[in-house]
Amino acid sequence: MSQTATAVVEDLPGAGVGQNPGSDFAPLLRTVRAQGLLDRRHGWYARAITVNALALAAVVTGVVLIGNSWWALALAPLLAVFSARTAFIGHDAGHAQITGNKPVGRAIGLVHGNLLLGLSYSWWNHKHNRHHANPNHIDKDPDVVADVLVFTGEQAEVRVGFRRWLTRNQAWLFFPLTLLEGVALKVHGFQDLRRQPPRERVVEALLLVTHVVAYATLLLTSMSLGKALAFAALHQALFGLHLGMAFAPNHKGMEMPDPDGERWGHLRRQVLTSRNVRGAALTDWFLGGLNYQIEHHLFPSMPRPHLRIAQPLVRAHCRELGIPYAETGLVDSYRQALRHMHEVGEPLRTEESRKLSGGE
Repeated sequence: MSQTATAVVEDLPGAGVGQNPGSDFAPLLRTVRAQGLLDRRHGWYARAITVNALALAAVVTGVVLIGNSWWALALAPLLAVFSARTAFIGHDAGHAQITGNKPVGRAIGLVHGNLLLGLSYSWWNHKHNRHHANPNHIDKDPDVVADVLVFTGEQAEVRVGFRRWLTRNQAWLFFPLTLLEGVALKVHGFQDLRRQPPRERVVEALLLVTHVVAYATLLLTSMSLGKALAFAALHQALFGLHLGMAFAPNHKGMEMPDPDGERWGHLRRQVLTSRNVRGAALTDWFLGGLNYQIEHHLFPSMPRPHLRIAQPLVRAHCRELGIPYAETGLVDSYRQALRHMHEVGEPLRTEESRKLSGGE
């Protein structure tokens, strides 16, 4: 792949559209384009956005009507589910799946991210596009940077103190930690405001603060402080868990490119680092279409309802080229991801066991 084509892949949210005509990806791209699978589905997204907005409104109305009762907490899981649906719509807007009009796409993203969820659309896009450009690349993908979790033995061996303990036990702690993800995403968004240009910062900050004020007002005017705190804790914990369950199967435990090794072309870089999850309509709904992770990474701007249609084309193309195409069931996808995190922490557990047994 030429340097120019590579730059197109790495720099654009809709990566994969400007490929070298002689690349492995080009024939697949031509087929997908010819079948209209990159065409927008405005009607589909209009219905999805409308149904989700009505569901959110129904839950909010239920909170107000039930009022100061512990029964109101029964609506927190429902709100978490539809909050995740809202996040998926914001994700699609960021990839230009909904519309090719950038101002309209940004408006949809700001409403669904900043206003409805309190998550910074700009922060998410900035981080997520870097992930798409180089998935699982230890030096370039922000999703595999050593933080609370680590993903390679090299990252694990330099951990000290409490973080070392986290790494030893990260496979067991992964899903409990996702309970904090909803709040963590909000915090990251506020912290990112310093990076943003002044005009963008004002809009993002105003919408983020509006969300916090509206959310607090809804709960504190509907129920007592204790119940409001319990509702918020349950809602945010389940929202984070839902997002964690949607993102965990995608890349963890898949190939990680060697920073000093051969540079992969777009097709191999996206296919070898991604994992699909088998399932039907319910799986598509629950995971927001991210179960077609390979197709999504190859064609980030492809509308969500077209990913299932593109899957047989991508699988056949990979088979023809001899490129492994990873697909598994939902439960097994979690097992594979957790196994990888468990193996990364194994040397630290072995070392700790030797110390406790007096081996050192």
